[in-house]
Amino acid sequence: MSQQISLPRLRRLLFRWLPPLLWMAVIYLASDQSTLPQLEEPWLDVILKKTAHFLEYALLAFLWWRALSGSGPRALWPLIVSGLISVLYAVSDEYHQTFVPGRHGQLWDLGVDSAGVLCALWLIWQRDRSRPRT
Repeated sequence: MSQQISLPRLRRLLFRWLPPLLWMAVIYLASDQSTLPQLEEPWLDVILKKTAHFLEYALLAFLWWRALSGSGPRALWPLIVSGLISVLYAVSDEYHQTFVPGRHGQLWDLGVDSAGVLCALWLIWQRDRSRPRT
């Protein structure tokens, strides 16, 4: 027996699941570049790139949480799973960079990525905790 998905349901699924998958593709494409633009001031370049790492993985964690939590009551499991997916993707991204000429996977970057994930999930958790349950 064949099951068909209604168009509104398909739109809702795509609206929830497509953003984190597309964002992962953007991260992959950026990591696949042999060289990245650099600022003239090395210290400013480092700050900009580490901030970008932090924010790109914070956004990834948020997008996964959004996909996993849906519109139902907020639970702890979407936070945990979105955190795991995001950190594991950061690990795979740093590993991937070891195969890209001119790039190096760095434990420091993984730490910054993970900090972005944890910060985003902590903010979500704090927001949900402060909301009254109905």
